[in-house]
Amino acid sequence: MMDAISRRSLCTAAFVVTLAPAVWAGAYEDFFSAVQRDDPGVIADLLRRGFDPNTLDPKGQPALILALQNGSEKAFGALLASRQTRAEMRNPKDESPLMIAAIRGNVDAVKALIARDADVNKPGWAPLHYAASAGSPRHTEIIALLLEHHAFIDATSPNGTTPLMMACHYGSGDAVQLLLNEGADPTMRNQLGLTAADFALRAGRTEAAEKIAAAIRKRQPNRGKW
Repeated sequence: MMDAISRRSLCTAAFVVTLAPAVWAGAYEDFFSAVQRDDPGVIADLLRRGFDPNTLDPKGQPALILALQNGSEKAFGALLASRQTRAEMRNPKDESPLMIAAIRGNVDAVKALIARDADVNKPGWAPLHYAASAGSPRHTEIIALLLEHHAFIDATSPNGTTPLMMACHYGSGDAVQLLLNEGADPTMRNQLGLTAADFALRAGRTEAAEKIAAAIRKRQPNRGKW
């Protein structure tokens, strides 16, 4: 016959089991709402209770990427503080958190993601392409950071586009010069046969085109004079 203590323990266990689904019924919505609201307290509490920080939203977006896109810096910090959070989660466009941080010019997030072993040399479109796709001083700083951590300077996208080409069309003159100074190849062509100079001229950026022309001349061997 079951004694009183055993019966009480069994009832307590049944009560917990009954409550568990109710406790977690709204966890998914609460988690992504907290990311949107930039509420690190709710995020940290859910993660402590076992919620998976790598859960995708209904559109297949990881929470890390959503936090970066929304400028939810405190939420980003709470997510990255968990050792369970994977820095290389991708969204349906094959974008990584490091790529989003790079294109948004978020230097601190780039540093934090690199410290968590984010893939600097992700195949296809790479973080360096994204950093070269905008023109603020922060983006140039991120280019330097990525190169410092061994980003491949002539990385090619699926259509053969290089970071230098992106910088010539979208980035700053400082970014173009930095890439050239660090050894980017100004003669490469993408699948359409376009060079970095072509990208610059198509965007009406004659200064960038001149930098490319000067870099090409510098690469040519000196010819002796009679």
